[in-house]
Amino acid sequence: MPALDAVDAVTADIHDHRITVDDTGLFNAMRHIDLLCHLTTRVAADAEYQLAPNIADLPPAKTLGVSAGHLGQAVAHYTQALAPLATLTTTAQDTLQHKLDALGHHSSLRIHLDDAVRALAAARTALEVQQPLTAASTPAPVPRHAPAVRRSGGEHDDTAR
Repeated sequence: MPALDAVDAVTADIHDHRITVDDTGLFNAMRHIDLLCHLTTRVAADAEYQLAPNIADLPPAKTLGVSAGHLGQAVAHYTQALAPLATLTTTAQDTLQHKLDALGHHSSLRIHLDDAVRALAAARTALEVQQPLTAASTPAPVPRHAPAVRRSGGEHDDTAR
């Protein structure tokens, strides 16, 4: 699966499994972190693989590196969202004071999740940009005939007679 399709698949999964302030939301957040970590590793590995000569089926290594950086930011934001999410999930909201205290956690959670979505979108955008192929990146054509081997002056080639 191409990297762009993998980013789209993870994005679709994240949209299908929303983060809610309960045990399911906490599970989904951990699942999203897992998916993003795997995706980041895969894109970074593709960038390394792209540095090998004559690899033409992957985006340029620079593009993959930029995308992996954005994916790393998405992982970081999801990880930062865990603290307010865990607090909201494990703390009772039965009094007015508890509800007021939770406002900061809700705000922090929303900020980190929104930033993660933006980072994921930036990773996709980086992969969408098509880099023009330069002449240096295309492999040289294979010659049809091997060049003649020159021999030192004292040897003769009897097959040419």
